[in-house]
Amino acid sequence: MPIDKIIVLEDDLIVRKNLEQQLRQRRYDVASASTLADAQELLAKDTFDLMMVDVRLPDGEGTHLLQQLQSRPQRPLMVMMTGFASVESAVECMRNGAFDYLIKPFSVDQLEVTLRKAENFTQLLKVSQYLSHEEADEAGFELLGKSPATEQLRQLIRKVAPTQATVLIQGESGTGKELVARALFRQSPRASAPFIRVNCAAIPENLIESEFFGHEKGAFTGAMNKREGRFELAHGGTILLDEISEISPAVQAKLLRVLQERELERVGGSRTIKVDVRVIATTNRRLEQSVERKEFRQDLFFRLNVVPIYVRPLRDHKEDIPLLVEHFMRRFSRKHGFRTPGISVVCMTTLLDHSWPGNVRELQNVVERAIILCGEDGELNVDHLGFLPGSEPVKAAEPQPATVPAVWDNLNPFPSLGEMERRLILSALNKCSGNRTHAAKILDISIRTLRNKLNEYKEVGVPDLPANVGDENDDPSG
Repeated sequence: MPIDKIIVLEDDLIVRKNLEQQLRQRRYDVASASTLADAQELLAKDTFDLMMVDVRLPDGEGTHLLQQLQSRPQRPLMVMMTGFASVESAVECMRNGAFDYLIKPFSVDQLEVTLRKAENFTQLLKVSQYLSHEEADEAGFELLGKSPATEQLRQLIRKVAPTQATVLIQGESGTGKELVARALFRQSPRASAPFIRVNCAAIPENLIESEFFGHEKGAFTGAMNKREGRFELAHGGTILLDEISEISPAVQAKLLRVLQERELERVGGSRTIKVDVRVIATTNRRLEQSVERKEFRQDLFFRLNVVPIYVRPLRDHKEDIPLLVEHFMRRFSRKHGFRTPGISVVCMTTLLDHSWPGNVRELQNVVERAIILCGEDGELNVDHLGFLPGSEPVKAAEPQPATVPAVWDNLNPFPSLGEMERRLILSALNKCSGNRTHAAKILDISIRTLRNKLNEYKEVGVPDLPANVGDENDDPSG
């Protein structure tokens, strides 16, 4: 559905809870706040499609928030609510950009009409922006993870995004290269301009030149009308050349001219067209090797590789898996109409043990399949993962009640990242009989990191901490 996430900003507890319930029944993802400060904190952490805002709040007026959000390039639709309606208030809200104005108490039917209007408006807006903001499976989702590799990637994006530099993103299939490209676009000065994506691998070789540069009427059989190419559509904005290594040498030469001169000619045309475009390219190959094999032009490689970004495979930052799993569980439970389940210790351990040759895309597919197979059972287990025979990782032994820490009992389906981290560390230590060196290897972290975490747990008095973790029982080599 066009609208996914909604904030309810209302200081009256009864009204707020009632509105939350009605929205969740319609399968919206709802966050609530009772003050302007709480709402601003939510907006700083995530993006939302719609806000239901009370006009009068304990720490200010809802209209002030309405005015602040108008300067954002991407902002939620604002539905203002008030129990003290007046013509002046309604006019002020609509003048400042409110989508609708509801007088409390409003009926279920009134809410339904407002939501339907908002859905239709958002859908029409997305359709009208289709060419400049092509939707993809990854669109609208952020880079998730707290590992050093993911944090370094975010820092690099923050440095590169404000510039006009051409960027080459390399990495294995399924690592999230397009997510990186979209993050570069959203954080750039061109964020309000077009973002045009071209999948070079999906376009037939005889059509890719026309897709890139456009064509004039009669340029070839079937060219009944003039057509602007993707570079022209991206003028003033950003173009993403996905899987750039798949284009032919002839198109490589013409692409080089665009990068050097920022000008092009349509197929069948003679007029030179100037374009102002930032280029981001992705590939799942090592282009240096393609250059050595004479499959890719060296001069074009140098033009593209102004700022190289390498996206690491999932096996190099497995500590992000719990956070990714939690996110995908919520996302696909909502998509398929299920309550978000919990996840068993053995299931999470199996996911951590898997090598993930398909990277984050494979993890996403596995979690969606598990959600569907689990249904309303309440907890994901290994049988729901559906790994193919021969590809299934070595499963951890089924934990016995005597060795599993109590922190895993009554598993919270919405654990914090810190809680999930603590659970995994204690589970690994129990599995390894308190041997920190072996536990660190299972968790794919350094022994120093593990020791620091254990010291933190001792200081705060974490229950069920294995008694022997403080003993020097590690391997001498560790």
